[in-house]
Amino acid sequence: MQTWQLQEAKAKLSTVLKRCKKEPQFITLRGEEEAVVLNLQEYHRLIGYKQNLFEFFQKSPLYGLSLDLERDKTLDRDIKL
Repeated sequence: MQTWQLQEAKAKLSTVLKRCKKEPQFITLRGEEEAVVLNLQEYHRLIGYKQNLFEFFQKSPLYGLSLDLERDKTLDRDIKL
């Protein structure tokens, strides 16, 4: 894991971001570790990323399936009491 001083990380931000895809990058402030730069997939894994409802339905095995949503419009039906 690479450690960067804050001023160096600011000057080479694109390099820090490229390297965080392989491993976390530590940033120090006054010699003490202050922050970690992670890639997005690792971040989602750590926080337990929860997809929104739209993403959930898009990833459903039923996505794109044509369903017959017509209702039976008769008003009466046999009910056993």
